Amino acid sequence: MTDTRTAPSEPPCIAFIGGGNMASAIIGGLAGRGHPASRIEVVEPWDAARDALRQRFRIEAQAQAGAQLARAQLVVWAVKPQTFKDAADAAAPHVAQALHLSVAAGIPTASIARWLGSERIVRAMPNTPALVGKGITGLFAAPQVDAAGRALVERVVATTGQFVWVDKEAQLDAVTALSGSGPAYVFLFLQAMQQAGQDMGLSAAQAYQLAVATFQGAAELAARSDEGPEVLRQRVTSKGGTTHAAITHMQEQRIPEHFVAAMRAAERRARELAEEFGATP
Repeated sequence: MTDTRTAPSEPPCIAFIGGGNMASAIIGGLAGRGHPASRIEVVEPWDAARDALRQRFRIEAQAQAGAQLARAQLVVWAVKPQTFKDAADAAAPHVAQALHLSVAAGIPTASIARWLGSERIVRAMPNTPALVGKGITGLFAAPQVDAAGRALVERVVATTGQFVWVDKEAQLDAVTALSGSGPAYVFLFLQAMQQAGQDMGLSAAQAYQLAVATFQGAAELAARSDEGPEVLRQRVTSKGGTTHAAITHMQEQRIPEHFVAAMRAAERRARELAEEFGATP
């Protein structure tokens, strides 16, 4: 059946339930690609957040879900996991025909489908670099999402950076551990590199600039190379040199093994959160 709520030439109407950082990142990305403000709806209960969205993007934002949501082709759920069910209860009567994109961590599609009465659901695990258009998002689509729905999600998510589809919903836990939580790992290493630089006589500003630029440059080099990280590492690790001394020390301290174990801990916690938040009837 053809959707008659909007003319084919019009951009889709996209509604956001929740107007925090991730919603702002996506809205900003859409605005940057020319998506009209008139085709965006936002439900955000906090006055200050609503005002900020209105001023920054010139969009309308409401405190509560209402009939204005009925025109949305896509609903982006950018709420905290613990408030998802209440938000779904309020919006469900108005969004029965929409495609749903959830960026709420830990809420499985089965729970979302039960709360909304729809199985046209895509789950997403973004990360905070989306705020500057450099994010990467893991995506999982329920079987009821067709190719057109997946394409719409891709267009929206691409405004914040890259994306990767996974075949099994459980794989989103691995995405959470790797890239969802990943920026914090980078910040931890940056902090350590800055401290080491200061200990060796550099100023805090100098050490931080060097550390950040090193991460940026190494990541870009890896992205442009056809070779894997082990080969790239070996090329800058001359035996008996300074890099070899540092890498040898890290390997002796089993840092790579501890790092893998840390991400497995994050994966386990993601599964636990899914069980906790998704258990609500």
